[in-house]
Amino acid sequence: MSYPDIRPRRLRRTPALRRLVEETRVAPSELVLPLFVKEGLTEPRPISSMPGVVQHSRESLRKAAHEAVSAGVGGLMLYGVPTDDHKDETGSAGLDPDGILNVGIRDLMAEVGDSTVIMSDLCLDEFTSHGHCGVLAPDGSVDNDATLAIYADMAVAQASAGAHMVGTSGMMDGQVGVARRALDKAGYQDTSILAYSAKYAGAFYGPFREAVQSSLQGDRRQYQQDPPNFREALREVDLDVAEGADIVMVKPALPYLDVIAAVRDRVTVPVAAYQVSGEYAMVEAAAANGWIDRDRAIFESLTSIKRAGAQIILTYWATEAAQKLRF
Repeated sequence: MSYPDIRPRRLRRTPALRRLVEETRVAPSELVLPLFVKEGLTEPRPISSMPGVVQHSRESLRKAAHEAVSAGVGGLMLYGVPTDDHKDETGSAGLDPDGILNVGIRDLMAEVGDSTVIMSDLCLDEFTSHGHCGVLAPDGSVDNDATLAIYADMAVAQASAGAHMVGTSGMMDGQVGVARRALDKAGYQDTSILAYSAKYAGAFYGPFREAVQSSLQGDRRQYQQDPPNFREALREVDLDVAEGADIVMVKPALPYLDVIAAVRDRVTVPVAAYQVSGEYAMVEAAAANGWIDRDRAIFESLTSIKRAGAQIILTYWATEAAQKLRF
């Protein structure tokens, strides 16, 4: 009866034992809350495909930011949602100091200041009438280099509004380098860059497009990364680090845990992952139907992303998760 001599189950026997030997722990300060601020709203507007997530008015944005910071959330990623009449072919509202995104950045800075990291989405898709992440060439393709010139100005506009960090999410070749040079030239050497280095053209973005009221027709496969490709992601990461990225990110998170792990092994800068809208919506929908335990699914998914190697996680559950992790 002495066999087996080695019994790993001994350390799983009680909750206290399991806590004692827990290898991966998610901290509130590692979570980043994405926020949407919608031009012209006087009260928050629910997003039907993302239960519990809203398009914020400027007032509700400040309240949500305060709640997140009070819970210990490490950062806020802001997306601006303009009215349709402020969209155009070049996304000019994204550069406008009085446009909704830059106004929202200033609101966050006034509300929470340096008590958290204020991040902003450096991309044109919310602001273009065609919904693409850059300006279009005559043949309808996205013109990479013409887009870079706009990104440079957009980076400076966001830094001027108060962003601590800009998120280069458009997947244009050279976007990190052009943003870094523009920021440095304008005197914003201390503004950081979160590079969306491996952003896949996957099927998990649908609810996000409702959240930002995207005008996109078609898809973004000509510039976002192809889901079957792994080595290409590492090449993208290498380029972004060489161009000056302070943090590199993989998006989406759960379908690409292998990529997160490989990136973590490859770089010395921090690694982030974005638990995207489709990941959120699937858990919420399954939980609403009673098919899964919602809280366990949330924390299991966050833990798996952290275990894969992401020390920063963008998640729509950031405030809720931080509150439960703290208390």
